[in-house]
Amino acid sequence: MLPITAAAIGIGALAAVVAFALLRLIGLFTNLFYFQRFSSDFVSPSKSSLGLWMVLVPVVGGALVGVMARYGSERIRGHGIPEALEAILTRGSRVEPRVALLKPLSSAISIGSGGPFGAEGPIIMTGGALGSMLAQFFHLTAAERKTLLVAGAAAGMSATFSAPIASVLLAVELLLFELKPRSFVPVALASATAMVVRTFLLGKGPLFTLPHHAVALGPVGLAGCVVLGVLVGVLAWLMTLSVYASEDLFKKLPVHWMWWPALGAVFVGLGGLVEPRALGVGYDSIESLLRGDLPQGDVLRLVLVKWGIWAAYLGSGTSGGVLAPLLMIGGALGGLAERILPAEGAGMWPLLAMGGILGGTMRSPLTGIVFAVELTGESGAFLPLLVTATVAHAFTVLVMRRSILTEKVARRGFHVTREYAIDPLDVLFVRDVMDFEVPAGAPVPVTAYPDETMRDVVQRMANTGHTELAVVERDDPSRLLGVVTLAHTLKAKQRHLEEETRRERLLTVRSLIPRAFRPRRFSTEPVSQPANSA
Repeated sequence: MLPITAAAIGIGALAAVVAFALLRLIGLFTNLFYFQRFSSDFVSPSKSSLGLWMVLVPVVGGALVGVMARYGSERIRGHGIPEALEAILTRGSRVEPRVALLKPLSSAISIGSGGPFGAEGPIIMTGGALGSMLAQFFHLTAAERKTLLVAGAAAGMSATFSAPIASVLLAVELLLFELKPRSFVPVALASATAMVVRTFLLGKGPLFTLPHHAVALGPVGLAGCVVLGVLVGVLAWLMTLSVYASEDLFKKLPVHWMWWPALGAVFVGLGGLVEPRALGVGYDSIESLLRGDLPQGDVLRLVLVKWGIWAAYLGSGTSGGVLAPLLMIGGALGGLAERILPAEGAGMWPLLAMGGILGGTMRSPLTGIVFAVELTGESGAFLPLLVTATVAHAFTVLVMRRSILTEKVARRGFHVTREYAIDPLDVLFVRDVMDFEVPAGAPVPVTAYPDETMRDVVQRMANTGHTELAVVERDDPSRLLGVVTLAHTLKAKQRHLEEETRRERLLTVRSLIPRAFRPRRFSTEPVSQPANSA
């Protein structure tokens, strides 16, 4: 673990530099496309004076991304996190070097030309690619490569959003598929390192500022959180449906997928004419929502346009992230819901909706809660965020089979489970399932002990190829106690299934009353009389 941790710390520092470079690259392309000047300052396309020519800018960017995907690498398509998931699950955490180069470049072109995306997805993929590439220079296992890939991804997100804890939670909830010291320690320290480096490159403090709230929500306020959680859950469900409906429509077009981003960009250009603030990353609009500076009419127009162009362009297969659009659309819903919810101060309901939309759409409630706090520094919002994000998460779990991220992977033929549980083989011992009668014939020379877990036995079977082990005394290996076979592992699964499905009542109200005070039970059967009782 220690050498991997040392490597992860170095990757964390490099990922912070890469994140800074990507943000500057997005600023460069935004200035080139919309202001015809050579500058890397982060600006909003909404301030451009191109007029009707703004419709063509995203089309040019989409065409460039399509060409890069066709002749560079098709893996640059999409919003980053599903691609990282696929690399972990199917390719032994190996990422091609050209992806590490083309992914940030294509994302910078897509976002810089007005694409309604965030930089976090590309940065996560780029940071992950950096970690994977460095890991491939050494003799490491696939599990160790995965740790370094995820360390780079978490570090990139930490440096972008000044959110080191949420970045680690995102890694645990989405990418690691485990919670073990061997992976948690390197990833956490990589995220912390990236945060330290970020302070020298991008400054300190939360990404967004909003008026301070003395958050002490009572029962009415928490009831409002439940209502908002349901609304956010519905929005998360509809947003996910809209993205994949758009993707399905593009698949029906009689043109090569290389041209899909250019066609999807037409909607971006037209939407930019209606609401220019919907173009680009939109950090300034998110802060306006949090500060309560936008009128309700502007908020409604912003959410409708941003949602429409985001779903259309993302479904076309271009390159861009989903976190920033989710934050903006979720925050806009919170701003619209302020009229029907208790008054809790400007920006409070948009803040809660931002955390809830991540918990619902990405199925990452813990990430959504901590992310919203780290983005704004509003540490007093933990309780209302907990209620809002949990309700939104519960709603989407009930109505959607998969999240917006895992649906992408599932459409490529891979099932992803994101539920952590104790392996039933870990709590079942050999002595609980072994046969004490040794069958005819000599047992194989591979042995097991009665106090070992069945997980240890299964691993030994996998390593040796033997599916039948002799069970011997630990203190006296010459004493044969019985045998354990692969079929015995099914008992662990059977016990687990029984715990999941068997319903039984263990207590009754009568059993809680002391025996001396229990009411007597009288039989309703007739008492038989002797024949000579008369």
